[in-house]
Amino acid sequence: MSISGKNFMLFAAVAAVLCVIAAVQSVAVAVTIVNLCLVSAVMSLGLNIQWGYAGLPNLGVMGFAALGGLAVVLVSAPGVPAAIAAGGPGLIASFVVVVVTVAAVVGIRRLTSLSRATRVAAVIAVLALGYLILGRYFGPAKNLIEAIDPSATGYLGGLGLPVLLSWPVGALFAAAAAWLVGKIALGLRGDYLAIASLGISEIIIAVLKNEDWLSRGVKNVVGLPRPLPDELGLAGTPWLQSLAIQFGISPPDAAALVVKLGYSALFMLVLAFLLLLSEKALHSPWGRMIYAVRDNEIAASAMGKDVKNLHLIVFVIGAAVIGLAGAMLVTLDGQFTPGTYQPLRFTFLIWVMVIVGGSGNNWGAVLGALIIWTCWIEADPIGTWLIQHSIGWLPSGNAMREQLTANASQMRLIVMGVILLVTLRFKPGGLIPERH
Repeated sequence: MSISGKNFMLFAAVAAVLCVIAAVQSVAVAVTIVNLCLVSAVMSLGLNIQWGYAGLPNLGVMGFAALGGLAVVLVSAPGVPAAIAAGGPGLIASFVVVVVTVAAVVGIRRLTSLSRATRVAAVIAVLALGYLILGRYFGPAKNLIEAIDPSATGYLGGLGLPVLLSWPVGALFAAAAAWLVGKIALGLRGDYLAIASLGISEIIIAVLKNEDWLSRGVKNVVGLPRPLPDELGLAGTPWLQSLAIQFGISPPDAAALVVKLGYSALFMLVLAFLLLLSEKALHSPWGRMIYAVRDNEIAASAMGKDVKNLHLIVFVIGAAVIGLAGAMLVTLDGQFTPGTYQPLRFTFLIWVMVIVGGSGNNWGAVLGALIIWTCWIEADPIGTWLIQHSIGWLPSGNAMREQLTANASQMRLIVMGVILLVTLRFKPGGLIPERH
């Protein structure tokens, strides 16, 4: 069987599993899994661009995805006029202070007529002065904003623009953060880049959780605009009611299913577009150059390639794709919840997807996302069913039975560990390995 034939069979097997889920559980559950698989596939594509193409270890996937989600709030959420009026002037003054401070620091660093010690002292003095002035404006402005109806708003809100516009903005937010991380850490060894990206990611999440004026922190932003019709309004339309009667389901269930299928179509378009661009880039002279830099930096540098700049470009592109996926996920959920951004979901699982699917292969990254997310979702109910039927002989109230039943959800972690170990042992290149 050819390589393309094997790949087709792998994707067909995943499709068959999803059909079984639709038959055994429900079509709505299967479509929900598909939507989350598609978003995860976009994230794994972004990580594959960084790790698979250039060998750059990014442990900050969570932070870049969160920045994409923040973009949805800042772009599409309705603004809060009272908060803007109360704290807007102070925030504008704070922004001016930051810009002036940064410009002063850059100007001082370029004064070659001064000694190094004098420049360092001047930079420290400017930063200290800027920090003191910033605190005079930012603190009071922040308090004023958060005091505006904190149970419902307590933040600035957004621009009230169409939510789809927030997707490219989320990519830009993540790309800007990646540029900052890359400028600091890409000149260091790979393990230092991994640590730096992880640290920046945790800082981003900490800011989103604690700065209520920006995104309500752990209070969450709910009711975000969506690109598709509302289920309640859709359920009242004649054509959908007729469709629901034909399939023997209630109009609200039919409306929810139609909306989910609409998201599936939208996400598939985005994924197909990114796959097309990724494949074009991978097989272009630029892609071959990136592979050459990854495999032998010294030789590439000796031939005149700017290795650090190439790494920075790849790192920024990959982070932008992850940020786009983060915006897609928040749009699907209709809410922004900073507390849910955990490394297990948004970093570890994405890495497992790339490893299992095949690092360096775009189709492998997509396949890994489909397999891993499906296993992650179904491991809980299947594990619970297996445990309940395997301990049925134990009497009710038995300590072992209660313990196993209470921890059935931990089967997810066991399944992920087994899949990862088996892949690394028998298919270290992934199910669809990189083609040389």
